[in-house]
Amino acid sequence: MLEPLSVKRVRLVGLDVDGVLTDNGVYVGMVQGHPAELKRFDIQDGIAIVLLKLAGLKIVVVSGRQSDASAIRMDELGVDAFVQDDHARKLPAFEELLQRFGMRWEEAAYLGDDLPDVPLLRRVGLGVAVANATPDARAVARHVTQAAGGHGAVREFVEEFLRARGQWDATVQAYLTERGERAPRKSVAAPR
Repeated sequence: MLEPLSVKRVRLVGLDVDGVLTDNGVYVGMVQGHPAELKRFDIQDGIAIVLLKLAGLKIVVVSGRQSDASAIRMDELGVDAFVQDDHARKLPAFEELLQRFGMRWEEAAYLGDDLPDVPLLRRVGLGVAVANATPDARAVARHVTQAAGGHGAVREFVEEFLRARGQWDATVQAYLTERGERAPRKSVAAPR
């Protein structure tokens, strides 16, 4: 369970791509004579990112490799920043993002799964490893999700995070209102 005090100070959420937003699989092949890479992203994780934005948090994504598939998905989600570093130098990249947004390490949460994420998991105020993270990543994280990366881990974290901050209900209602719902619906008992 996330501690209310640790989540209250978080203003920025950072995410890894491969192994957190995806299931770590990469499909590589040729399409009409050109190399192509495909990845599987969990749609509920995408909605979770939208919910974080509605709750007023900055969302940054730091990946240790170049990928057009990742760039397309991050653009669709409207994240505040997306960095791809072929050498997986995530620490300096994340530090630069914190400076850009005027935030301190303790005001950030980060979800990771492998060795390139360990320095970030150690430094942020709230380090989170996904269920299928490596032992090294899990060992330094303050929280480990029940769900695996690419299979709802981000959604699980976001729901628990927003509930601990007391923002879940209002954020969900804002999401539904943006999509045309006029007022909260009342429960209707099933007919007997």
